[in-house]
Amino acid sequence: MTPVELSRTVLRAVRRAVDEGELSVVVPVRAVVTPPGPGGCGDYATNIALQLARPAGRPAQQVAEILRPHLTRSEGVADVEITGPGFLNIRLGGGAGASLVREIRRQRDVYGHGDVLAGQIVPLRIPYDIRAEVVADTLVRIVATQGGRAEVHHIHPSRAEPAATEFSRAEPAGTDLSQAKTAGAEPSHAEPPRTEAPQADPPRPQRPRPRTTTLRPTPAPEDPTPLGPDAARWALLHPASHDRPRISADHLVQRESNPLFRVRYAHALTRALTRNAAALGCTGDPGDVPEDVPGGDELVGALAGYPAVLTQAALHRAPDRLARHLVTTADALLAFQHTVLPLGDEKPSAAHRARLALAEAAGTVLAGGLSLLGISAPDYL
Repeated sequence: MTPVELSRTVLRAVRRAVDEGELSVVVPVRAVVTPPGPGGCGDYATNIALQLARPAGRPAQQVAEILRPHLTRSEGVADVEITGPGFLNIRLGGGAGASLVREIRRQRDVYGHGDVLAGQIVPLRIPYDIRAEVVADTLVRIVATQGGRAEVHHIHPSRAEPAATEFSRAEPAGTDLSQAKTAGAEPSHAEPPRTEAPQADPPRPQRPRPRTTTLRPTPAPEDPTPLGPDAARWALLHPASHDRPRISADHLVQRESNPLFRVRYAHALTRALTRNAAALGCTGDPGDVPEDVPGGDELVGALAGYPAVLTQAALHRAPDRLARHLVTTADALLAFQHTVLPLGDEKPSAAHRARLALAEAAGTVLAGGLSLLGISAPDYL
């Protein structure tokens, strides 16, 4: 069961509780499902009980207790636990990892894309600064994955600007010409002349102006371009916006202490595993990976959490969230890769094919994430 399918399962549980009179709420359009946070357990967690507590007029814990049996009886759900103020922690039955891998193989480059910003224009205002330029360029692609369209406008250096905030409100760069024409006109109280001609259609209601985000990431202490395009972009994107980026040759060294190297090496490793498996006559086939396989659960969790990370990176205008998640995915893959291919005289089995398919899915996610950051993902490194 993929996160999207589990989200639908949670909504069906809410609908059953409403139909049986246990809850009196409007069934939400979507349910957020993410990997469990600190203190959580299972494969996924949802805050749907906290979301419905106020409309239902009940404590979140009580709403969670009502939803728990409906979720437990759902196909593909093995167990549900309630933690914290009312989080529902869901452990899936067999096939969860296999379904996720099949979904990634089916969607390929568009895995993780959503519609939370569908049809929306996201204006971005940035200063003339190399880090702001790189962040805005990356956000154009990340916002597009969620159905939105980012428009970048520069702040004129001589124009006084308010103090920077992550989501400061500003006017869009464009101006409605029809409004400009009427803005300076004197109001007329005279009754319009009567005419036999048909009246024009009533004016369409004005769409709300999109909120402008002013991006002012902490500038780089020096020019990053000598690092080359890939390392320079990583140096500017990996730190949070308020952190000063570190511009040094450490981003170029090929060792484990370099996060960029780990991410690109992990991607290249998935391609090498596919080539080596082909030499053994083995191809990837989605299947269950046992819980005791090192790094397996962590890798499945990282791949399952990728869509939520993309959504949050778009909503919070924070490409660093994507960069850090790619590091998490790469580290899980590097711990898992030793189990993928047969050892010695061992023959390829269904278990090896399932692990290979999971590794290949990780390669797809790593390549897609690096592409959104504007960084290359070579097959050989």
